[in-house]
Amino acid sequence: MTTKLYEIRWHGRGGQGAVTAAKILAQAAHFKGYQGVTAAPSFGAERRGVPVSALTRVSTEAIAIVSQVEKPEAVVVLDQSLLKYQDVISGLDMGGWLVVNSWLHPKELNIKGDFNIATADATKVCRELGLMVGGLPMVNTAMLGAIARATQIVDMPNIEKVIRERFSNSAVEVNLTAIEKTYEITKLERIS
Repeated sequence: MTTKLYEIRWHGRGGQGAVTAAKILAQAAHFKGYQGVTAAPSFGAERRGVPVSALTRVSTEAIAIVSQVEKPEAVVVLDQSLLKYQDVISGLDMGGWLVVNSWLHPKELNIKGDFNIATADATKVCRELGLMVGGLPMVNTAMLGAIARATQIVDMPNIEKVIRERFSNSAVEVNLTAIEKTYEITKLERIS
């Protein structure tokens, strides 16, 4: 367990569940034993499809910070097309993690920086499992597997505990399967 404040910024599009994923991660961290956990949205006019962001903070001590995350240790991107916006990776901490929902290998993203990159095709996993809402794959929970694999801030048993608490019986197994499959297929590229 990390002993310092660990900040994660989520980027997605309205309706993709970035805020929900940020909250699930915070709750899983709490179950793992972190004393300080927070999750919050950060968006203007909320509309389906517009870029949104959320944040998760975890710490071994209480957290009294309410500002936006400016120097995250990890950035999770639910929609690869958002990488065209400079603010998505801005401030990413040296040695931190950029975790992207993408079919590409981390090197193929052609993103340069002093941070590690992880990719996982959560879209494909969710389509295969039928984890769809309004005809679109809901990758937010699946990407919890990728962030867990890359950062190891939380582990799969604590994520599972949150999913079993938050979701109805019919949605539990498909979400857990999506998380596990995404965890398994996550490709990691560490800086040398």
